[in-house]
Amino acid sequence: MQVGGWSEPLTDYFSREISWLAFNARVLSLADDPEVPLLEQVRYLSIFASNLDEFFQVRVSGLADRVAAEITERTLDGHTPAEQLDEVRSIVAELCRKQQSLYLEKIKPALADEGIQLLALDEVDAGEREQLRRRFEERVFPVLTPLAVDPGHPFPFISDLSLNLAVGLREPGGAELRFARVKVPDTLGRWVPTGARSNRFVALEDLIAAHLGMLFPGMELLEHHAFRVTRNADLTLNDEDADDLLIAVEMELRRRRFQWAVRLEVAESISQEMLDLLIRELNLMPDAVMRVRGPIDLTGLNEIAGLSRPELQWPHWSGITEPELVTEDSPPDFFKVLRGGDLLVHHPYSSFSRSVGELIHRASTDPAVLAIKLTLYRTSGDSPIIDALVAAAENGKQVAALVELKARFDEERNISWAKRLEQAGAHVAYGLVGLKIHAKIAMIVREEPEGIRRYCHVGTGNYNHRTARLYEDFGLLTADPGIGADVAGLFNRLTGYGRRLEHTHLITAPEQLRSRLSRLISQEMQAPEGRIVIKLNSLADGPLIEQFYAASRAGVQIDLIVRGLCSLRPGLEGLSENIRVRSIVGRFLEHSRVYHFANADGPGRPATYIGSADLLARNLDRRVETLVRVTDPRLVERLMEAVEVSLSDERLAWTLDSQGVWTRCRPRAVAAAGGNGTAVGEANANADGDRADDEADAHVRLQQLALSRARAPQRAAP
Repeated sequence: MQVGGWSEPLTDYFSREISWLAFNARVLSLADDPEVPLLEQVRYLSIFASNLDEFFQVRVSGLADRVAAEITERTLDGHTPAEQLDEVRSIVAELCRKQQSLYLEKIKPALADEGIQLLALDEVDAGEREQLRRRFEERVFPVLTPLAVDPGHPFPFISDLSLNLAVGLREPGGAELRFARVKVPDTLGRWVPTGARSNRFVALEDLIAAHLGMLFPGMELLEHHAFRVTRNADLTLNDEDADDLLIAVEMELRRRRFQWAVRLEVAESISQEMLDLLIRELNLMPDAVMRVRGPIDLTGLNEIAGLSRPELQWPHWSGITEPELVTEDSPPDFFKVLRGGDLLVHHPYSSFSRSVGELIHRASTDPAVLAIKLTLYRTSGDSPIIDALVAAAENGKQVAALVELKARFDEERNISWAKRLEQAGAHVAYGLVGLKIHAKIAMIVREEPEGIRRYCHVGTGNYNHRTARLYEDFGLLTADPGIGADVAGLFNRLTGYGRRLEHTHLITAPEQLRSRLSRLISQEMQAPEGRIVIKLNSLADGPLIEQFYAASRAGVQIDLIVRGLCSLRPGLEGLSENIRVRSIVGRFLEHSRVYHFANADGPGRPATYIGSADLLARNLDRRVETLVRVTDPRLVERLMEAVEVSLSDERLAWTLDSQGVWTRCRPRAVAAAGGNGTAVGEANANADGDRADDEADAHVRLQQLALSRARAPQRAAP
């Protein structure tokens, strides 16, 4: 299977936007993978749609902005904004056709075979129709607000990503076509069961459409069609001019609702007259229209994916408790464990809640703890971390939270957390002017008989117990005094005033990261056998890509594991033939960032780092990021063992060639396997911890390694 390679590369760089679309195409391929359980295939259809929504809200709107401003400057990939926008729309149209065909011709029939039926209204029986009518009258009809468009009623505002019905109607015996809009409520659930505990569903918009006569009594209904609008949702905030960042972000969020439209999705059946009206009223160009075969907005399939059918879903995995934290009859003493040495956690293979989450909770109630400091970029709606910080503040401890108010699409939630923490007495800061705080760091200050000691966590993922079950991330828990001093200095700088800091144990952006990475790459170029391995989410920074090219020409062997977009072109003779790029896309979202340099401290003396930074200009120059060096040889070995699993995987991995084509690595035995996740389920069920099965995919192999570690002897007590 292959994706990408949609156009001939013009330069030594791939387009950032096109590369991202190739990533989303890899996500879509999982919805067509017979080894993925059926309801997980449904979920991947939903994830693909959600990803695409955000892509239009941010990236496509940004391109359209530049086109409207008549900017013709070419980007690194050699294209103008107009050229990129044209190709993006063409590729998206192709991908969406695949998505619609996959849903209608494969996923929907497969669901029906398993007793989960997604039906049109004319496919339900009389008894079900009566139950649906009562449900509409009791629960749906009271919520609806039909909006007419006529001289007395201007065209209504269509909110971002809302699903709507465009209704054409007229007076009985009249000739004039009239238009009305009915918004499909997003508070009632997208799929309506035809009866109690039924696995037969109709779409909410179809149920509303079947009862439009109740909304427009006495009118002649001519046509109705679903449509959906996507608006520019990028937060454009000049925080240098903001007297109060919290108020400025709240105002910008209100303005976001009224941003201009960038995409119009319409039912394939829509009439040209009604389509022309929508295009005109929404001030869109015709190329912003996407005709959809089947339901509009497949993000709603997430409801179906969440049905309780364990045999059609991934086998349950809750993560191990790190063996150092396992005790027979008492809660683990985190502080004693960390005084004995650093601890590496690898989520979701090791439990976030029983490691990082529990540490913060224990600190909030420990009388010896004096202060807790932590960065919050994204967290969940019911966050135990927030609860622990509130409890700590109420217990009289000093609590400092660095809340990033500009975390895209989490702004409202973060504002809510910031206010709650302030009300509890915590110190809340919003970071530095012009910079987002993306670092994942926490510090606990504790008074002990030997004096004040700092306990720190530096990670690659957010303090979110929900995403920690789905996102692959690393974290280092440590009582190392040097790391503690660096983390304390960084927190003081972020909450107060401070000059440029040169950390000893951390590498931070924007001050150090670019120059330190450049120096590490240069050192590999001087080594007899240079070797670089980097695992990250995105790679698109021009200067660092140029340095990778230079290292390749010098003979350095470079392996890059890039989950998402990658602008670097590997395998070009004389430029990048020593660079290999692969991507792991599967059950868990590969989110960790690992940087390994084989000769950082001299020939054969490597350095390995984990942290929050991808290699994008924004991460290197416009964000506060943190990398920490892992020095314990045992932990480095564990870290690199996990990286090697990704480098050797042939079931989830894709490889990138010099023309931008991603090819799925899949040996013959796996290609021949069939069924809805049977092979994956057996691999999970048979994970006995004795070995990492070469026939299993990377995620299953890492589960096996975690189980093996859980059964290994514990580290000696300090």
